[in-house]
Amino acid sequence: MNKKSYQILKRPLVTEKSTKAKEAYNKLFFEVDRRANKIEIKNAVELIFKVNVLDVTTFNMKGKKKRVGKHFTQRSDWKKAIVTIKPGQRVEFFEGV
Repeated sequence: MNKKSYQILKRPLVTEKSTKAKEAYNKLFFEVDRRANKIEIKNAVELIFKVNVLDVTTFNMKGKKKRVGKHFTQRSDWKKAIVTIKPGQRVEFFEGV
């Protein structure tokens, strides 16, 4: 496995919305490196999970503003990727979720 692939995909996003999209449309949600492009994300998912990727959609997410005592702070901005895989293929990592 390529070490760079693991640096591109930071973590899977497991929410109620992502679970429904996985079951209905074969879509997987990931937090990815902010500098990664769609081609790099596609290659990383195909290499790590051994599936065929049909489409990659990316979003730049703004960090939320939070209050800590009387001070306000902001979480870091991050990038979300929605990866559509070929119908009939499964990712074992997500199956138990």
